Amino acid sequence: MILEEARNITHADGRTLYMKDDDGNLKFEIMATDSKDFYMGGTSGIDIPFPPLPLIKDGRPNHSHVAAHVAITGESSNIEDAYTNKEFDFSGTKGFDSGNDYRSKSFLTVPLKNHENDIIGVMQLLNAKDEKTGETISFTEEMENQIISLASQGAVALTNKRLVEELKTLFESFIQLIATAIDRKSEYTGGHCERVPDITMMLADAVENTNEGTYKDFSMTKDERYELYIAAWLHDCGKVATPVHVVDKATKLETIYDRIENVQTRFEILKRDAEIKFLNAKIELLEKSDMDGVKDAEAKLHLQLAQFEDELAFVEKSNVGGEFMQDADQDRIRQIGKYEWNYKGETKAFLSELEVRNLTIAKGTLLPEEREIINDHIVITIEMLEKLPYPKNLKNVPEFAGGHHETLDGKGYPKGLTGDQMSVQAKMMAIADIYEALTASDRPYKDGKKLSHAMRILGFMKNDYHIDEELFEIFVKDGVYKKYAEKFLPESQIDEVDEVAVLA
Repeated sequence: MILEEARNITHADGRTLYMKDDDGNLKFEIMATDSKDFYMGGTSGIDIPFPPLPLIKDGRPNHSHVAAHVAITGESSNIEDAYTNKEFDFSGTKGFDSGNDYRSKSFLTVPLKNHENDIIGVMQLLNAKDEKTGETISFTEEMENQIISLASQGAVALTNKRLVEELKTLFESFIQLIATAIDRKSEYTGGHCERVPDITMMLADAVENTNEGTYKDFSMTKDERYELYIAAWLHDCGKVATPVHVVDKATKLETIYDRIENVQTRFEILKRDAEIKFLNAKIELLEKSDMDGVKDAEAKLHLQLAQFEDELAFVEKSNVGGEFMQDADQDRIRQIGKYEWNYKGETKAFLSELEVRNLTIAKGTLLPEEREIINDHIVITIEMLEKLPYPKNLKNVPEFAGGHHETLDGKGYPKGLTGDQMSVQAKMMAIADIYEALTASDRPYKDGKKLSHAMRILGFMKNDYHIDEELFEIFVKDGVYKKYAEKFLPESQIDEVDEVAVLA
């Protein structure tokens, strides 16, 4: 737009825009010569093959090239005829002319200075034209003043655009920094915040491409896609406030450390006490020369020690979370808890009430109150996100990010929304979040599930109105689950999925 306006003012046949790159050199951004129908860079889609123009050459400022000279000095240059000019090196220009049957003559080169007076680039115009005759003329003083003014305004616009892009990059980097911090906070959730955006956007692409059903007319603008992408990165930001010992609770007795070691020590004390009792009894029996009594006592000791070993192994096994703990196994833990042991002369119950509660957790490793702490992360996520001053194109981020634990039947959390109260984006993110969690191999309470098992569970959740049926159908039929698996899952987890059965 800057170059087009410059052409309108001067009727220049040729135009070049240079911008300073990260190394401080002048990079060719746009080149155009109307009479030769020559256009490169910018919106032409044709890359400019020329290397950047150095501002420092052989350790000295490069004043031999007019564009570099203008960038260094900040002063404009108005040349009537490049072929008679002795101040600058126009050998490159003459080479272009000879190869393209062209005659470069008048040059106007002006710096692009922003509002802080920094030079961010250079604009060069070639061969001004007489509007009536079409002949090449020199750039007048009036033209030069207008172009200097235009370049100044253009520089401010370009600086603002760059600033917006830099702020956007900073914003995204900060979001990813938070997500990475959450993933690194726990060795068991590493990569979750990074993988969910991938699945979400894969599903979003598939939904936009569908041509049947409820979502056949669904589409998102570039801004709406960006909004969903940002929400996916932030969907678990509330976990920064979740205690690590709850997130990382790999076993039922674990807090800061696994308290199974305490129980193991108590079993050793039981065995020690049993052996001491046996030895005392053995002394009395030997004094009486009752060898049969000694043999009976030894047999009872071995049975008792074997029982302790068996029950310790059972407690250790129960300490590891699973899909479901039988009622009989829970009762056995309660019976073991009633044993007594002596500590500093005081007789105590073998397992405390809290230890029994933990060891009898039916599914997973978390007590109800601990699961509530985990679930609270989504409440904290919403509270955190609603405090941010969003621009218009990101105003839905809290709703998208905060809705991935809602269910279509209204039994989700934190707001108990029903399907018609949820956005399509939140429904997509719910599928992405669950699928990643099912297939993840870094959770403390389970191994990563085979693809077929994960998809079967999602199928059950679809039937129970936990996730959107049509979105899940797209997720399956468009192969989104396969694309993700091929990108992120080890081969050992990827097996054949019966899509018909999953969708039934």
